[in-house]
Amino acid sequence: LPRLASGEWIGVFALTEPEAGSDAANIQTTAEKRGDFWMLNGRKHFITNGDIADLATVFAVTNKTEKAKGGITAFLVEKTFPGFYVGAIERKMGMRGSHTCELLFDDCQVPAENVIGGLSMVGKGFKTAMKVLDKGRLTMGASALGSAQRLLELSLDYARQRVQFGRPIGEFQAIQFMLADMATQIYAGRRMLYHAATLRDRKGTAVVKEASMVKLFCTEMANRIADMAVQIHGGMGYMKDFPVERFYRDLRLTRIYEGTSEIQRLVIARELLKGK
Repeated sequence: LPRLASGEWIGVFALTEPEAGSDAANIQTTAEKRGDFWMLNGRKHFITNGDIADLATVFAVTNKTEKAKGGITAFLVEKTFPGFYVGAIERKMGMRGSHTCELLFDDCQVPAENVIGGLSMVGKGFKTAMKVLDKGRLTMGASALGSAQRLLELSLDYARQRVQFGRPIGEFQAIQFMLADMATQIYAGRRMLYHAATLRDRKGTAVVKEASMVKLFCTEMANRIADMAVQIHGGMGYMKDFPVERFYRDLRLTRIYEGTSEIQRLVIARELLKGK
């Protein structure tokens, strides 16, 4: 933990697999207890920074009968452990500032003490994963919100400087309406995010529904704003000379990772039906 906190080590979250994306409980990676070690076998994919990670939080099936109900365990796996390999690095549409890759486990030897939470947490890893995702969804919402704010700033600057028909395009009502919509949606997203984050800071307060609402609203909103920003920039918005095209590509992923928009709607609806 000190090495992670200091930045000396890079850690990654390894849950997703080829057959376990939105259906996270369907992971196929297994862990079998052998003496003082757990032997991990399987494959994780779409792991951000997996190729440069020093430590991975890996979720594996330790009881095939129970699966998510009590058969998934979380392990801390160091890159130096025998049987731990980095697989293919993905070629992505956006988010190219970090690599996304496979992690492979072939009889990977993990010490028994590397079960997150200790012996009592064997089989309870899926609950751990879901708790992490709640926080992650707030973080993804915040990231999307920050991108949306920057897109608004870029669009305002361009609207003031770009002259067509003898005047700045910001004087045209069509552009003004888009700028107003962008600012209004950002304001709503910021209030929603801050409220949900405040709730999470209160000890014992669950924010399952609120985290999904933030993730859904802010990422969908940021994608709409990216589209409007490109439109305001016109042809230049499609060119790599201006940063809005990169935001447009990068933000598309925010509606997919940490739970798709469709999964967020399912989570919200289920929480509502429970009376929460």
